[in-house]
Amino acid sequence: MNNKFQPLIFSVILIMGILIGKNFNQESNISTNDKINSILNLINTHYVDSINENFEEEVINSIIKDLDPHTSYISTKNYQNVEESMLGGFSGIGIEFNIINDTIVVVSPINGGPSEKLGIKSGDRIVFVDSINVAGIGIENKDVIKKLRGEKGTKVSVKIKRRGIAELLDFNIVRNTIPINSIDISLMLNDTIGFIKINRFSAKTTAEFNKASDNLLSSGMEKLIIDLRDNPGGYLSAAVNICDKLLNKGELIVYTQGRMRDKNEIFSRRTHKLEKIKVVVLINEGSASASEIIAGAIQDNDRGTIIGRRSFGKGLVQEEIKMNDGSAIRLTTQRYYTPSGRSIQKNYEKNNEEYFLEQFQRNDTIFPDSLKYKTKKGRIVYGGGGIKPDINVSRDTLLNVRIINKIIINGWIRDFSMQYSDENRNNIFNIPNSKEYLNRIQKIIFNQFINYIARFDNNIAENLKKNDIEFLEKQIIANIARNIWSNEDYYQIILENDKFILEAYNN
Repeated sequence: MNNKFQPLIFSVILIMGILIGKNFNQESNISTNDKINSILNLINTHYVDSINENFEEEVINSIIKDLDPHTSYISTKNYQNVEESMLGGFSGIGIEFNIINDTIVVVSPINGGPSEKLGIKSGDRIVFVDSINVAGIGIENKDVIKKLRGEKGTKVSVKIKRRGIAELLDFNIVRNTIPINSIDISLMLNDTIGFIKINRFSAKTTAEFNKASDNLLSSGMEKLIIDLRDNPGGYLSAAVNICDKLLNKGELIVYTQGRMRDKNEIFSRRTHKLEKIKVVVLINEGSASASEIIAGAIQDNDRGTIIGRRSFGKGLVQEEIKMNDGSAIRLTTQRYYTPSGRSIQKNYEKNNEEYFLEQFQRNDTIFPDSLKYKTKKGRIVYGGGGIKPDINVSRDTLLNVRIINKIIINGWIRDFSMQYSDENRNNIFNIPNSKEYLNRIQKIIFNQFINYIARFDNNIAENLKKNDIEFLEKQIIANIARNIWSNEDYYQIILENDKFILEAYNN
């Protein structure tokens, strides 16, 4: 799914997902004798009425809210979920699922997971979990996760309804560690151009990138496109390790400095076979933090071409302090600077709402001379927050963003595509050149989609213009291809007429 039309998600991602600079993890040594804790103790001990169980958290959030937009408090109950996403794994049965018509539908088994190994397939419907009926009871996503996740090595039994088979299929699944991949896809776009899309920088990103780039090199890659669009960041070490493979030994990657922290420079440390490969980095307003460090290092060292739109502008370093109760404070302690001396961080003097929406209102055509910097070879680049690309790709202003957002956020493309795939899977498989067939009938499929969404909003169709329809058709066909074949097929379709990719071919 193309997230450039989803500004609503950026603030959420940027608030909870940017862990860059997680340099230490220490238990709290805060004294109970300080003024704030003394007041809290007095209230808890003597106040006339009962205290809201979230009282302390509300106090903490009120203390940090005026510091900067990225200093944050993570409650005990939320900490595990945040850690899972960045550590790159959890324990479960290994499926992606949707709830369609009040039934758990397997979108796809996760590669290498226990469900895939047992033969569970896309389109399977989970009817019973541990002999308990889960179909037609109003089950929600959180309930599914609670039932299917669990400790590694524990067992869960499921009964599955598979299209074309009358009886229910029994599966006894042993839960195992399920990877959360930070690389969505890696593939060859043609005989010489490789493509890697990174969705976050987690603890497993380096290993994933090494494997992906090695496979592409063995396939004849001479040019690498790294897609960091809508990547909110993550671990600094992952970004540094990728730069280390792309830059010459001894080149500056990034440096940090803060009021209570000395300047710390990070350099590339080794030679690597990727150094001789042409590099293009794709960014947009949703690219932040670690994404900006890579883009800035590539640009300032004249290593490759940056294509897209100015990145978010998140250049504050958070260091995590773990509390005794399992909660944590992520406190901003430093700023990131690119090799040329540009601060990545944009201005945050206004309120948080304006801060997180600024990237959709900015003017990137005029930069004062005071923001000029020079790359290693003397090229002019600009500071002021974020990374300004070498080649700009403007937004598609002809799209009705409001309607497109509504369709995407409500999951109508996802749900319709899953339903269509499930009903037509066997028929499509038996058609020669079935992928070409899908393209030929995309107008027919789109009309079915319009009828599908009319049950939720019958005014949408009349407001769709030519560009909206072409965009939605492409998304629907790509999602069907992913459901029937693979994630690679999805991206092959999505990237076919991608303006960023077309620019990357020529630079």
